[in-house]
Amino acid sequence: MSARVAVLGLGAMGLPMATALARTFDVVAFDIAPERVALAVEAGATGAATVAEACSGTDVVVVGVRDGAQLDALVLGEGGVADSLPAGAVVVVTSTVGESAVVSVAAALAARGVLTVDAPVSGGPVRAGNGDLLIMVGADDAALAAARPVLDAMSSSLTVVGGIGAGQQLKTVNQLLCGIHTAAASEALALAHRLGLDLDACIEVLSQGAAASFMFADRGPRIAQQLRGETPPLRSRLDVIGKDMGIVGDLTRQLKVATPVAAAAEQLYRAVSAAGLDAADDSVVATTLAQERTW
Repeated sequence: MSARVAVLGLGAMGLPMATALARTFDVVAFDIAPERVALAVEAGATGAATVAEACSGTDVVVVGVRDGAQLDALVLGEGGVADSLPAGAVVVVTSTVGESAVVSVAAALAARGVLTVDAPVSGGPVRAGNGDLLIMVGADDAALAAARPVLDAMSSSLTVVGGIGAGQQLKTVNQLLCGIHTAAASEALALAHRLGLDLDACIEVLSQGAAASFMFADRGPRIAQQLRGETPPLRSRLDVIGKDMGIVGDLTRQLKVATPVAAAAEQLYRAVSAAGLDAADDSVVATTLAQERTW
């Protein structure tokens, strides 16, 4: 084992990333939910009770949080990452938090001599557990070199797109497409459901033609479960995709780029969120679309 790696945040992506890294590195894992830490320990990691404990003696810190506010609190809060790491360590931000959030945190860490890699990931929990993620990297040469063995162990495709913030920029473009494709998959299968078609057969047929997409293949089976009144496994929370589309909306408004389809998808997620479904799998959108209406 050539390095000690801390994984902070063991959510839908953080836990399988920790699992994959534990096959190669000495991994110490932390999350505010003890049950998530226990799962990481079962997968071969060492559990930590605090951020400071996780960071002690660590070369690389992999961060998996939900949004910019959580990133700021984890890294810059009292007893956080910035207070716990020695100069020369590197923090890898794998979350989709937006350009400004990661630039701000990177500047604060740099003042303490700590390096940052802006490395949002894409591919979902299964690929994360297999070390098969797509990673979009923004970093300088020194930070990238320090984190490269860990990044390689997490990914099958890694592209360096520029400096800090560039990874978040490309991930925002990625999430624009993912948010639209998820909404489109929900609409298509809601229509199929209302028509009385066999949803499993629809998914099989549509996945083989021009309508196919990764998001349709990934979300389709869970959407079908939702429409049949079943409860699918929770793999991608509604509030996460809603947050990502909010980042898309903020950036496109700032740049004055017209994105009417993305805006419609964002409003759809907001509507379902308003129904109190933030913690549900985002496939739940289809049940809202399929409801019978009198208008």
